[in-house]
Amino acid sequence: MTANNQEQIDFWNGEAARTWVNAQAQLDAMLAPISRVLIERAAPEAGERAIDVGCGCGDTTLALAKGGAAVWGIDISEPMLERARARAAGMESVAFSRTDAATQAFTADHQLVLSRFGVMFFADPSAAFANLRSALTDAGRLCFVCWQAPGKNPWMAIAGAAVRPYLDEPETPPDPRAPGPFAFADPEYLREVLEAGGFTGIAIEPLTTKLHVADTVDGAMEFLQQVGPLSRVLQELDDATRETAMAAARDALTPHAGPTGLDLGAACWLVTARPG
Repeated sequence: MTANNQEQIDFWNGEAARTWVNAQAQLDAMLAPISRVLIERAAPEAGERAIDVGCGCGDTTLALAKGGAAVWGIDISEPMLERARARAAGMESVAFSRTDAATQAFTADHQLVLSRFGVMFFADPSAAFANLRSALTDAGRLCFVCWQAPGKNPWMAIAGAAVRPYLDEPETPPDPRAPGPFAFADPEYLREVLEAGGFTGIAIEPLTTKLHVADTVDGAMEFLQQVGPLSRVLQELDDATRETAMAAARDALTPHAGPTGLDLGAACWLVTARPG
């Protein structure tokens, strides 16, 4: 693991990781519409060797294994890998490693590299994708999903916009291409990164859907405080301002509640490519 990715390594082995582990079942259920399309597009076959990059708590790893592949799930987060190993207990076709996909030494004997929202955090994305390319056979394939721009993701944007007036603006505008959930929101930049990493036949397709965030507004507020934009409010604001900001978020979400709860729009890129 290189120092370049140390900030991400520290983050995903701290309190954030424990929060995501606690929310694992709700996250997997919420992301199921996207996961289903991703696995269908990847089309794992019996006997194939696959790598699940940023596998987290193992949801997509297990799905690939159920499709017949032998799967190696890799992630930098030990707490999340602990949950993944527990979920895969007894499955001989699944293995997990705590390692950095950007620097892990691979052998070119895998037919598939897949990721569900795990490739947007590389300090040097072109170099990281070049390294992932080294894991694939000449006929192998890359398949992943990454988020489109925040504004195209109401499941995050509605609450985020409501609390933004209460948060301090950064002294300098954030780099939209910095490691983070939206690093690949720009599809042209994403294409450049993949081409620099040695991939060809690149297809970047929009994938839009509705995500079931929670059964109630109260449930959504609790969930988005754990893994969404409201978590920043908890960290940065004093008690009085936090209460006002959270009330604003609740007011913004309430009109979107329907008979089944909060089902909000999401937009990501479904990306496929082959080694050049």
